[in-house]
Amino acid sequence: MGSSKSSCVFFVLAACFLVINTKELGAVAPVLISPVYNKSSSPPPIVVVVKPPAPATPLPPAPAPSPINGPPRNRKECEPLCVVRCKNHSRKNVCMRVCLTCCDRCKCVPPGQYGNHEKCGKCYAGMTTRGGKLKCP
Repeated sequence: MGSSKSSCVFFVLAACFLVINTKELGAVAPVLISPVYNKSSSPPPIVVVVKPPAPATPLPPAPAPSPINGPPRNRKECEPLCVVRCKNHSRKNVCMRVCLTCCDRCKCVPPGQYGNHEKCGKCYAGMTTRGGKLKCP
């Protein structure tokens, strides 16, 4: 009977050993198990590094169109500009006389055959007759 008593004690000790070790493994298991095998946690987020787009280089402002030969210096240089300006006018002689006067005073004739007074500044755009009407064509 001595052997059955010793085998019984052995089984009790083995059972106690297994119970204690199983409880300790349960408490230590999350630390010992790799995160790859731990199914309770979600996978780490994927980090994608995106470079910001390069800043757009601003284009230089377009230069203002300038007269080919610069502003007219005298009445002779005003004549071809006034011919273009008065080309479609109903009273060409009157238009030419007034255009030459404005060009001589303001040193400018606007491009085109009508309008564009602001291209020559306040001198050309602001010149008026005695009656208060715009003088320059």
